[in-house]
Amino acid sequence: MLALLFDALALGAAYALLASGFTLVFGVLGRVNLAYGATVMFGLYVAIRATAALPPVGAFLVAPLVAVAVTILANRYVDLLCFAPHRDGSGVTAMAASFAVWMQIEEAGAHLLSAHANPWPSPFASLPASWQALPLRAEHGVALGCAALVTFGCRRLIGHTRFGLAVRAIVDDRAAATLSGVDVRRVSARVVALSAALGALAGCLIAGIHGQVSAMFAMWATLKGLAAAVLGGFGSLPGAVAGGLALGLIEAALQALFGAQARDLGGDLLLFVALCAWPGGLASLLPLARVRDRGHRAGRPDRSDRAAPADGAARP
Repeated sequence: MLALLFDALALGAAYALLASGFTLVFGVLGRVNLAYGATVMFGLYVAIRATAALPPVGAFLVAPLVAVAVTILANRYVDLLCFAPHRDGSGVTAMAASFAVWMQIEEAGAHLLSAHANPWPSPFASLPASWQALPLRAEHGVALGCAALVTFGCRRLIGHTRFGLAVRAIVDDRAAATLSGVDVRRVSARVVALSAALGALAGCLIAGIHGQVSAMFAMWATLKGLAAAVLGGFGSLPGAVAGGLALGLIEAALQALFGAQARDLGGDLLLFVALCAWPGGLASLLPLARVRDRGHRAGRPDRSDRAAPADGAARP
């Protein structure tokens, strides 16, 4: 049972990073990047190919760096092709374009590595059998530690830097931010790069836990990231973290009760129920979000609406 709990927390932490990537792009660009999972998969595939000749420890250290760099470039490609030409246009058009690029990137990855399942480099396979029998596997410990550090760093970046101030200004009012001298295009490009890095790190953690990357990873990562983001409240970084952890724990509980086949199906059904009960996700249950909602309904936006980006309670 402890092993299942640690597995749920580790996967939930990775889901939280994926959801944070979706949330950042949606909050700043107002777009849903359906090619997000495909870019992460492509970065992982290139990392596997690039580190194939390295020893296990070297491959384990170099592969995440390669994955992050390639995923950032792939997301920049998606941004230039799908989002930049439609900055002031319909979000549906940009989303449809990102779906087309998803197919393109996924096909490129399939040609890069033809095997259905490709092993991810790990130095932990050589650990003694007594260590591998522990409830907390080394992969789980690495995933939890890395996810916690990255989440904390991202929160500090958004809440306590000039870049974060620019991001929060754009999320609050794009026109006012432009008039105040914020370079929206440059900030948007950096947000795309940040979301790509989060996705690549999440992909590395998931690949380390599962020990491999398959051709279905693109769709799987997209669905898990979107589900966690929607469950937590689309547009909320704390909500994305809560949604990712909740999704991981829920899936583990369903697997323990009804078997592995119920893991994904039960999670999707619970997401539907949660959306019916709380359309704003878990973030809508926060006191600050309820105050804001009452203020808008009364036609008198509360001062907390302006203060929300500063504490990150309802916006990135």
